[in-house]
Amino acid sequence: MLDPMDFRGKVVLVTGGGKGVGRGISQRFLDCGAEVVICGREAPVTLPASGGREALFLACDLRDVEQSGQLITQIVERFGRLDVLVNNAGGSPNADAASASPRFSEAIIRLNLIAPLNLCQQANRVMQAQADGGAIINICSVSATRPSPGTAAYGAAKAGLLNLTTSLAVEWAPKVRVNAVTAGLILTEQAAMHYGDEAGLARVAATIPLQRLATPQDIGDTCLYLASGLARYVSGADIAVHGAGERPAFLDAAQSHS
Repeated sequence: MLDPMDFRGKVVLVTGGGKGVGRGISQRFLDCGAEVVICGREAPVTLPASGGREALFLACDLRDVEQSGQLITQIVERFGRLDVLVNNAGGSPNADAASASPRFSEAIIRLNLIAPLNLCQQANRVMQAQADGGAIINICSVSATRPSPGTAAYGAAKAGLLNLTTSLAVEWAPKVRVNAVTAGLILTEQAAMHYGDEAGLARVAATIPLQRLATPQDIGDTCLYLASGLARYVSGADIAVHGAGERPAFLDAAQSHS
């Protein structure tokens, strides 16, 4: 019986795949035998590796549509195909929506929505020409479906990415499957910037029903599923990887009152 998680011979592009969540995703695809390409504006200090094989780094500013087009061209010239695109690159610094500049907001939306859209289009052209098509996975956030104070433009962009996912899944079927992963709070090297010291991280983890933050590998495993034959009839879906989300605040408020 063929192993559905055997990605040998498959070519996977993970944007922002050299650090944080992207590195976890890259690592899991490498572990399963894929040829993995990662991109970013600067190369990571070390490349994701598994079994003596390393990811290939290609420099690219995804906000520049010409650079992202060249990225896809380079991958096809080197490997002859592209089977999986994981749109992971993104993020936002904290900013007060009342005082954020229009330029700042436009930059955040360009990085988190327009850049993935452009790359989806460019990857789709390649995948539509392949006999077995391809799979696109957009990494979204719980900020898309709940209030995102401090990162309003980011939350709005991720909400747009969710809708984009469902639209592209309809337009590009049956050759290309397009799905989203809505990620919750994740323990990365930058977690302390958002959640504080170890005590702060513990308090945040206590608000999650599964009592811990996600790891990058948790997101990577979900991407493996969505890219595999096990998900052959899954398209236009949004898989929430958030440990059951957040306990409703009114429950604790009611208990403290009683």
